[in-house]
Amino acid sequence: MRTLRFLLEKEFRQLLRNRQLVRTLLLAPLIQLILLPMAADYTVKNIHIVVADNDHSPSSRRLIAKITSSGYFHLSGYTASYPEALRMVEQDKADLALQIPAHFERDLVRENANQLYIAINSIDGTKGNLGGAYLRSIITDFNDDLRVDMKTVEPVQEDPPQVSVASSNWYNPFLKFPLYMVPAILVTLVTAMVAMQTAFNIVQEKESGTIEQINVTPIKKYIFITGKMIPFLVLGIILFTMGLLVGWALYGVVPLGNLWVLYGSLIVYLLSMLGLGLLIATYSGTQMQAMSLAFFFINIFNMMSGVFTAVDSMPAWAQAIVATFPPSHFIRIMRMVVLKGSGFGDIRYELVWMLVIGLFLNAWAIKNYRKIA
Repeated sequence: MRTLRFLLEKEFRQLLRNRQLVRTLLLAPLIQLILLPMAADYTVKNIHIVVADNDHSPSSRRLIAKITSSGYFHLSGYTASYPEALRMVEQDKADLALQIPAHFERDLVRENANQLYIAINSIDGTKGNLGGAYLRSIITDFNDDLRVDMKTVEPVQEDPPQVSVASSNWYNPFLKFPLYMVPAILVTLVTAMVAMQTAFNIVQEKESGTIEQINVTPIKKYIFITGKMIPFLVLGIILFTMGLLVGWALYGVVPLGNLWVLYGSLIVYLLSMLGLGLLIATYSGTQMQAMSLAFFFINIFNMMSGVFTAVDSMPAWAQAIVATFPPSHFIRIMRMVVLKGSGFGDIRYELVWMLVIGLFLNAWAIKNYRKIA
């Protein structure tokens, strides 16, 4: 323990001496946490739509007014030709083209049926799919309004049977996207800081040659690695705490669960990410190599761990791979504890997985670290 204490004193002095590094480690992730939730919002607005109105009837004008007043669509063009509307989509001047056929109102009155045509620019898949879904929903509402009006004018003897649906949104009743994104983004920032800086710290000593002085001392490998891990464990906890405060102050994200559950899970997670950083350092001879390896893993974690896309929607083989990613488990823990108020009993599966992965990575790093003694 005395050896570990001296080693920790050396590591903290070396870390705190570089004030620029400390500011970068703490301020850069916080700035990203402030900005990213504002941009990472799946609510799509200002969808540009062009309408080819071949009817020019009160009903068609009423439908167009309903679409533009929804707050989701911006009318970029109003034409009488469907090919002209498609040309605007091809030129990226519109995201959707809606064709209202000729005799639209007359066919609705006579035959109680008609068909609209929608062309969706799906290069931006999210915007195209959501824009199409919004437009179909508005048309459905318009159709229901027409039926009500027709019944008012010509009452029928018997209403057709209808099924009504009442729904409620649990855990995020107002569907506020920051409540969903802030916990996940905080995990990605802690991941990048801990894994990358742990690797850089050891590789930097390799490049400067100071690690050779430690290698010839009787310090055990596990003591040396523990001394390297603890300072960044402390920094990770500090960054996580500051991130929670920023989430509360700017986005109103208040964890419903116990903070002890969050911090207990955080420590287990940090141990696994520190193990990954140490493992990267054992395979890297320069900081450029360490940076390349760290970015490789972090980019995969960000894309596949459930930050932006649901893991359950992935193929079975991808889900099996994601199960070995510690960030995927901690993101799930964060959302469960913050939004649902889950306890240790609810997250035990994710905790066990993180612990197993962390032990494996640290054992691999310790075994792979070559020390002359």
